Amino acid sequence: MGIMYKRLEESDLETFISIRIAQLREEGATEELDLVPALADYYHRHMADGTFVSWLAVDGGRIIGTSGMSFVEKPPYFSCPSGKIGLLSSMYTDPGYRRQGIAKELLRRVVEEARRYGCGSVQITASDMGVLLYTDFGFVKNGNFMQYKLDHRI
Repeated sequence: MGIMYKRLEESDLETFISIRIAQLREEGATEELDLVPALADYYHRHMADGTFVSWLAVDGGRIIGTSGMSFVEKPPYFSCPSGKIGLLSSMYTDPGYRRQGIAKELLRRVVEEARRYGCGSVQITASDMGVLLYTDFGFVKNGNFMQYKLDHRI
């Protein structure tokens, strides 16, 4: 039968969330808090309003690859006059399926979703493992990206 591709549905969320958490751990995350409720809330809300889409790779009924695209809107600027930006996330392929073009196909599908949504650009904070995939696809590093972490302790 081979690998099939399908859009994420509500019935896939429990597995999708467990894969997302495993991905974060594989990338080195060490925080010990329960992200499941926050992730479930996020995906339910944003799938419902159309501001999050995901394509999955499935083999024999088992999800073996994931992708995600969140749509945000900023004030328009010259290189993105729509102000709409796609934020790529959740790019993951099961280790036993890597180097078979699965991630590239998932990336192609979610980038097309961003195009249909009207995004002027797609952004990602790439893991070391993903940099080659993204540069081969045409992503360019932006040396100006900066982040300020807010402390949420009271």
